[in-house]
Amino acid sequence: MFGHPSSVLRLTKQEHSMPTVWIPSLLRDLTGSFGQEQLDVPGETVLQVIENLDARYPGIMARLCDEGQLRPTIALVVDGIASNKRLRHRLTATSEIHFVPAISGG
Repeated sequence: MFGHPSSVLRLTKQEHSMPTVWIPSLLRDLTGSFGQEQLDVPGETVLQVIENLDARYPGIMARLCDEGQLRPTIALVVDGIASNKRLRHRLTATSEIHFVPAISGG
């Protein structure tokens, strides 16, 4: 009838993956992910990921961005490397994105 379960077409991780956003504790009140540290969100750039997050969880963009730019108090880390491309940073389906409070001092 339906065949053996092992004959079912399976997608590879690369075919169905999307960037993973690590949700900082200060944003978890908006996402309802108090116990969930990460979300898979579609987007080819950091800006698209933030827009898609904001569509799902209104208010995220306002907390991360100001006047079309990532807030200066937020550092962006993509795939373990601090990004100076900010919102324009291009992503892959397996990218990991971290929004980290920037550390300042003297």
